[in-house]
Amino acid sequence: MTEFRALRLHQSDTSAPDVRLESLTAHDLSTGNVLIANEYSSLNFKDALAITGKGKIIRQFPMIPGIDAAGVVLESDDPEFAPGEHVILTGHGVGETHTGGMAERVRVPGSYLVKTPSGLDSRRAMQFGTGGLTGMLCVLALLDSDLKPADGPIAVSGASGGVGSVATTVLATLGYEVHAITGRDSESPRLKSLGASEVLDRSEFMRDAKPLESTRFAGAIDTVGGQCLATLIAQMQYGGIVAATGNAGGIQLNTTVFPFILRNVRLQGVDSVHAPAETRTRAWQMLSENMTPEQIDGSTRTIGLSAVEETAEQLINNQVAGRILIDVRA
Repeated sequence: MTEFRALRLHQSDTSAPDVRLESLTAHDLSTGNVLIANEYSSLNFKDALAITGKGKIIRQFPMIPGIDAAGVVLESDDPEFAPGEHVILTGHGVGETHTGGMAERVRVPGSYLVKTPSGLDSRRAMQFGTGGLTGMLCVLALLDSDLKPADGPIAVSGASGGVGSVATTVLATLGYEVHAITGRDSESPRLKSLGASEVLDRSEFMRDAKPLESTRFAGAIDTVGGQCLATLIAQMQYGGIVAATGNAGGIQLNTTVFPFILRNVRLQGVDSVHAPAETRTRAWQMLSENMTPEQIDGSTRTIGLSAVEETAEQLINNQVAGRILIDVRA
């Protein structure tokens, strides 16, 4: 049976797993009716939590991490996918309970997959990865609420990260005035190059908010959670909407009912793990149409499997900006 390379996590005597680069066969993969020759994955915050042991992500060991992947179908018993087709994999417990994308072969049920849009290839798809997909799903939440560019500025918290960078770029491309929130002054030039009209210091939002504050934003995409989300809610205009995803700033939400009952503010949760296939397909298509290769390349760093462990530590320590692309063949 053909061997392939994979990054695999083994249980250890410490909180951090034992990270090994190994040669495996298809017998080491979880079950599924589609086998993929994987080309690229990406390093997301959840992956970094799993690899460093800073979060209880892995449910069973050994496990191949990687919550997303993109490649070419090798074998398929699913009538929706034929050998030779390019596909994208995200969510559904991949890299947590089901062997994931940091390997040269991936096997999953066909229901986990979507076909790669004609405007993308595997590399570009994973430059977006789960972070990009999540950012686009947040943008769709605003668009589907009928929020228009003329309604006012849109705040994006955690704008220097993968989700926030994509959301900032797509919103700017669609004509919205984007106010990017970041804790890193050095990211200001890059965020403005992505289309942000203003770059705001995160410290403005990491404080106790009044029940209602002066209105600033027609909408917001929050990737931080905690106090930042509470402050954004208090600053929404009448009828504003906040799309919330992520909890790097905390899982508690200290707010009041006033923004919701006095300003008609809407809080929309965004999940990419179990998003329906039709929703994911729509999001990938819009990503392919609203970000140029130059914009993606400027926010992406490419690494091989051997560099994943070190880079995961950097991501946990807030030393990574933009997207980390993993060429699993390098």
